[in-house]
Amino acid sequence: MKTLEKHRYDVVVIGAGGAGLRAAVEAREAGLRVAIVCKSLFGKAHTVMAEGGAAASMGNVNDKDNWQVHFRDTMRGGKFLNNYRMAELHAKESPDRIWELEVWGALFDRTKEGKISQRNFGGHEYPRLAHVGDRTGLELIRTMQQRIVALQQIDAKENGDAESHIKVFAELTITEILKEGNKIAGAYGYWRENGNEVLFEAPAVIIATGGVGKTFKITSNSWEGTGDGHALALKSGANLIDMEFLQFHPTGMVWPPSVRGILVTESVRGEGGILTNSLGERFMFKYIPSVFKEMYADNEEEADRWYLDQDNNRRPPELLPRDEVARAINSEVKAGRGTQHGGVFLDVSKRLPAEVIKKRLPSMWHQFFELAGVDITKEAMEVGPTCHYVMGGVEVEPDTAAAVGVPGLFAAGEVAGGMHGSNRLGGNSLSDLLVFGRRAGMGAAAYVKNNSGSSVSDSAIAAAAARIEAPFTKTGGENAYSLHAELQEVTHNLVGIIRTGKEVEEAIEKIATIRARSANVAVVGDRKFNPGFHLAFDLDNMLLVAESTAKSALLREESRGGHTRDDFPGMNSKWRQVNHVSNFDGNKVNVKAQPLVTLSKELFELFDVHELEKYMTQEEIVKGGSN
Repeated sequence: MKTLEKHRYDVVVIGAGGAGLRAAVEAREAGLRVAIVCKSLFGKAHTVMAEGGAAASMGNVNDKDNWQVHFRDTMRGGKFLNNYRMAELHAKESPDRIWELEVWGALFDRTKEGKISQRNFGGHEYPRLAHVGDRTGLELIRTMQQRIVALQQIDAKENGDAESHIKVFAELTITEILKEGNKIAGAYGYWRENGNEVLFEAPAVIIATGGVGKTFKITSNSWEGTGDGHALALKSGANLIDMEFLQFHPTGMVWPPSVRGILVTESVRGEGGILTNSLGERFMFKYIPSVFKEMYADNEEEADRWYLDQDNNRRPPELLPRDEVARAINSEVKAGRGTQHGGVFLDVSKRLPAEVIKKRLPSMWHQFFELAGVDITKEAMEVGPTCHYVMGGVEVEPDTAAAVGVPGLFAAGEVAGGMHGSNRLGGNSLSDLLVFGRRAGMGAAAYVKNNSGSSVSDSAIAAAAARIEAPFTKTGGENAYSLHAELQEVTHNLVGIIRTGKEVEEAIEKIATIRARSANVAVVGDRKFNPGFHLAFDLDNMLLVAESTAKSALLREESRGGHTRDDFPGMNSKWRQVNHVSNFDGNKVNVKAQPLVTLSKELFELFDVHELEKYMTQEEIVKGGSN
């Protein structure tokens, strides 16, 4: 066996998307030594798929916007199941995080006055998304990478070594978070190129691994989105919260098959794109929920006027929260009014001149022209729902991003739960990454300064090494690719946009069967450039995620946000008082109900009581929030 590669740091950040990089910067600026570990190439993060913008109430386009309005929109979007403290911190701190990016070199689009431009997006009352065309996530990653390099240059000058305090380990998979006693002691993994194993000893680990999209058949997520962080957290003793809530982005590409699921940014609708069915009907007017009827236009004339006069007209229903739009598209297709390829039409060509489309939506124009042979300046796009984001994730303390129950473990970004409730508003993801990435870095720094690290025991190292070697010792003959395909069919058909109790029960049984068979997954060849070797670990992670999602979905007997039960079609105010918490006992995932943290009295008073009556019980209304 080759010599084990060992490293000692103060903080190990798993994931190099927006949350991970922002956390790493904060920990480094606190004087700590930080390792950034990424499964893929440095810079290739799912963050780049957040194309439309970052939501922050700077008020540059409409000065009526403020953090209170942003907070209200976020709570409404999440159907009031959000952790209110996380939503509050996010709304208050997002503007500073965007201005900070600008100081670090981000080149945002500008208003005529030279301010950062902001655009409309679904569920946001005012133009709120700071943007760089339709490539905002890419600019965020570019800026954060440059900030990492800038800090390394400072270290090179002051310490003679650019990587003395912050180093990137690219194309390295973490298979296990290590503990000594009940505290974090480090992480263990291997280089993807050759399979050589690596030990990181550190008193604090920040998980920032993103989402779970590859658990599903049709997804906007790249190959990396296999729920690694969710599974690592479960296995280390942390809880997952709200795992029944998956966001199916309403607009992914549907044709040709090779590009099915690739994201079509919400910016298209924010810039005036309309949705029509195969009959040419602008169908969204039929799907405005009662809780939103006062805010959204019920006719084309008012909806079109809104683009010119937002103060005196209601918003077009194409800009409803994503869960509502995805369900509407799904209903139209099921009713036989979908396109030839099983989607609907999205058309911005009738709203904007060709040169404006190419300026504001350059990636979308290029994406459709090159991949589908469609010129979006002249014709409509075909779109349909695609698994895009998971609202559920690691249960964390809002102010520190510390994982509940595991000292030294932190989580930020999509892998953390609570912030978005049952449905995330578009644009809130990028600002979420920055706000809670920073807070995770701060939380880890404070923890490390008060807790010395423990050396990882030889027995823990041996156990972690044995688990990496295990797929090569199996003789059962199960194939990871076949099992992954079966899992995706189960989730797509039985735990997708529309669910029933019977279907979810069937899914739980099938997931358990696949899990039992996965114990016999055998890998042939050696560790070098072996994708089957990698998938053996990814599959185990996705099975844990799928089990958490299905069991949580079975318990929630209502429809809310990203969870729709056909056998329980409406929201139930009693279910709004409950989060579902998943934990892992080493053999199976267990899910229990936990009371939702009560909205504070100060924040309760930001809402009209008649609106709250649509979501809350009468007892909650009378109480009026917590003190």
